[in-house]
Amino acid sequence: MAGGRGERFWPLSRREKPKQFLPLLGRRTMLQLTLDRLKGLLAPEDIYVVTDILYQELVQEQLPELNLSHIICEYCGRDTAAAAGLAAVYIQDRDPQGIMLVLPADHFIADTEAFQNTIRAAASLAEGGEWVLTIGIKPYRPETGFGYIQQGKLWQEIEGRQIYETRAFHEKPDLETALSYLAQTTYLWNSGIFVWRTDLLLGLIAQHLPQLDRGLHLIANSLGSKQERDIIREVYEELPKISIDYGIMEKCSQVLIIPASFAWDDVGSWAALERYHKPDTRGNILESQGVFVDTSECMVYSPQRVVATLGVEGLIIVDNQDSLLVCSKDRAPELKQVVEALKAAGYKDVI
Repeated sequence: MAGGRGERFWPLSRREKPKQFLPLLGRRTMLQLTLDRLKGLLAPEDIYVVTDILYQELVQEQLPELNLSHIICEYCGRDTAAAAGLAAVYIQDRDPQGIMLVLPADHFIADTEAFQNTIRAAASLAEGGEWVLTIGIKPYRPETGFGYIQQGKLWQEIEGRQIYETRAFHEKPDLETALSYLAQTTYLWNSGIFVWRTDLLLGLIAQHLPQLDRGLHLIANSLGSKQERDIIREVYEELPKISIDYGIMEKCSQVLIIPASFAWDDVGSWAALERYHKPDTRGNILESQGVFVDTSECMVYSPQRVVATLGVEGLIIVDNQDSLLVCSKDRAPELKQVVEALKAAGYKDVI
């Protein structure tokens, strides 16, 4: 899934080139890194990208090994339930009982081998068409920006890997609640990674999201016709805007959890990105030329201009030539508010 706008990475992430197409963790973009970790697990012909029609050429440019027909375009954003359902329609047309792995295109995963082994285990359990598999991440900080999964009883152990039932999904908590989750052993971060058979997913959509189901049937009947894209465009505008978690997972009793054995992070904001850079002795990170004077716990990103700070702490400063962000570090997850304010003020050319 590579259709997001990445607004919490403004001003670097823009509407015309959002964060999944940016090299935030090295030379490769987040989308390219996602494809890289699938090598040896899936062949290029088994990989599909769901993205906004605006980004079709960017996907082609960054993933030249991908068949053009495997770039599935949305004509407006309708969140992850619609994106996953749309992909399932295409995959099922090719393989009626195909096993489908759903991955966001903006995650950090450190150990590719451990990741692939976990996905293989999940696929083996999904093969019968009875279970939805999700990957849970053991939390190591009180994170208020992630959803959580409450782990139920042990379902079974396969080759030393423990598989658990799911008790509940919980949306992003406040700090006090996140601290209580951290103190317990049964709460895991919701990675947003899912494995299921396409017919099971589409059946769950029919059960829990009938409006989305009706739209997907119209799209399925149009595949391969001259009207395919026009129908997708027409249908998509009427689809409900809802996430997989709200729309399906919270209502589903067929979800099993595999706790991850690999390091994972959702690189969702500037505050998250600083975890991958080495700070100086006062906790500052300088991704540019410049100096810190009497400054602590600040992050500066400015590829073009020299930046100097004096007597400040806990700031994120991002210079992107035509726009400048100065943000309190603890408010970085709320950066969408800035993007909305810029829209309202008429600054559409910088978002």
